[in-house]
Amino acid sequence: MIPYGKQHISTEDIRAVVEVLNSEYLTQGPAVPAFEQAIENYTGAKFAVAVNSATSALHIACLALGLTVDDWLWTTPNTFVASANCGRYCGANIDFVDIQSDTYNLDPIALKQKLEISRRHNLLPKIVVAVDFAGQSCDWKSLRSLANEYGFFLIEDASHAIGGRYLAKPVGDCSYADITIFSFHPVKIITTAEGGMTLTNDELLAKKMRRLRSHGITRDPAEMIKPADGPWSYQQIELGWNYRMTDIQAALGLSQLKRINEFVAQRHHIAKIYNEALKNLPLTTPYQDPDAFSAYHLYPVVLHDPSKRLAVFNTLRAANIGVNVHYIPVHTQPYYQSLGHKQGNYPIAESYYAGTISLPIYPQMTNDEQDYVIQTIKNALS
Repeated sequence: MIPYGKQHISTEDIRAVVEVLNSEYLTQGPAVPAFEQAIENYTGAKFAVAVNSATSALHIACLALGLTVDDWLWTTPNTFVASANCGRYCGANIDFVDIQSDTYNLDPIALKQKLEISRRHNLLPKIVVAVDFAGQSCDWKSLRSLANEYGFFLIEDASHAIGGRYLAKPVGDCSYADITIFSFHPVKIITTAEGGMTLTNDELLAKKMRRLRSHGITRDPAEMIKPADGPWSYQQIELGWNYRMTDIQAALGLSQLKRINEFVAQRHHIAKIYNEALKNLPLTTPYQDPDAFSAYHLYPVVLHDPSKRLAVFNTLRAANIGVNVHYIPVHTQPYYQSLGHKQGNYPIAESYYAGTISLPIYPQMTNDEQDYVIQTIKNALS
């Protein structure tokens, strides 16, 4: 099977993990802060907070920004459900904004139109979660301008996008977003097996998220509500969760980070071959915004005739090519339809979904494997 994506684990990665296994610390040791510091150095963000998944990162980001019952969180329908679920964890209401027809990212024009209507009804969002779909950055300059005008917080769900750039700056530097989220799931750009991270330039938000990832507990006397009993003291000052990353995971992440630019360069090489080989087929290859440098987490194509999608998908799977579909629009999921969201509300996202297939793209994909994928999709469409 040629999967749509997979991790690349080197001898150095294995050695890094074994070193931790042979050390005194498996969970709360030196590797986690070292990984956080390395991500800060790589992105230029001031503060990084490592957690056990990107879903956990989204949750504590929402909590740190004060999202609560009866607030509104808006996001894109073209994402994994976690980008919306994080708001529900806080008791907030969820709404969606349609996507651009070229980048498949949240559309700032549609967002502004919805904000104008919502302001008249006093239903503005507290948070907008915009997703750098497939590794390509959103129009963050426009989104930041709208956030300033309408008074909402911006979360950049960059789960697909570490290693990319926006306006020549690294994704994750938080020049535009209040908080940025990374994912280190095995199919992402780099992996910690499972894992995620929040990044921010706001020290108070970082401190809050550090507490929230660890039961709401502080050992800092300056944050304690009452005098400490002694040097052993800790105090739970709010409700938190056990979202901590282990030293084993962080050691893998540190090792993987050394090769991130190599990984992204190889993804671009593979994408370039696809672009050339597929350009005359009845499908649309991924558009690349000149303001962004994609990490190419995904390579989604859109068939011009959506009625052929199922047959093409099945043909590729039967040929041991592990294509997938990203994403089923969140508002069409039964859970969100039970909350009042309806099919037809976001036509561009639904139109994109109807014809899309994600082709395999990962750093160790061989030329022969890619040639086989290309020839098989050509045969399927002929």
